[in-house]
Amino acid sequence: MSMAATQKVTLQVENISDNIGARVLNSKDELLSGELGPELRELLEQRGVLVLPEINFTDDEQVIFTEQLGEFMPELQGQKVFNISLDKEKNPNRDYLKGSLYWHIDGTMNQAPIGAAVLSSKVLPTWGGNTEFCNTYAAYDALPQETKDQIENLKVKHSMWNTLMYHTPEPSKAELEGYMARGEVELPLVWTHQSGRKSLVLGNTAMRVIGVSDMESALLLHGLREFATSEPFHYAHEWKLGDAVIWDNTGTMHRAMPYDPDCGRLLHRTKTAGVEPIV
Repeated sequence: MSMAATQKVTLQVENISDNIGARVLNSKDELLSGELGPELRELLEQRGVLVLPEINFTDDEQVIFTEQLGEFMPELQGQKVFNISLDKEKNPNRDYLKGSLYWHIDGTMNQAPIGAAVLSSKVLPTWGGNTEFCNTYAAYDALPQETKDQIENLKVKHSMWNTLMYHTPEPSKAELEGYMARGEVELPLVWTHQSGRKSLVLGNTAMRVIGVSDMESALLLHGLREFATSEPFHYAHEWKLGDAVIWDNTGTMHRAMPYDPDCGRLLHRTKTAGVEPIV
């Protein structure tokens, strides 16, 4: 057996900023070897977002890579890869993606939000289309103790129909009923994870804080979102063809920046199942 065959694969990383993001510089073969899975999972929990520059995963390779991050979670229709595109030929349900232009956590209406998600760039936009992230662990940690004490036990009503109001503030009754069919849930404003760490639960599904006035609720939710998405906790990824970006959906928020809806921009998403509810 050659020395090369027995050599341990070493994770090669450079941090993007103090509070969020890291570039993983290993080769595709190393990333698909299966040897780096535990280290990648730990790094993702620490950094929130990992970037694999121009890795050029095929769909099958992206699925194999995603399986190293946790239990693979197919889409509702059973497909393993989801097209993120406003092109109706590539995604018949493109209207649903309009909410992705606003800060959110994927799966707040689920029993457990999804764990990790992987996006690969297949077609670049003609303009715009960066994907932005913020670290809600780091943002919570940086809050003044007075604010932590104020929000510690607060509950927030979340719904899918609230996301509709961001991009279609005057929906038809039928549109509203369709979104309302997903129901509503109450979630803590501060998520105490099984690890003991805490993060903020915000985003465009958050309707109102329970037990306070509408004005106080709006000021609190918008103020916390403004803080959590500010520069110290924020990373904007400018896509290059073939890039892959992974984020810890349980400790970050994300959004797509506006772009030409007719440009054919296409990202392929895979994801892992969540392992804990928001409590």
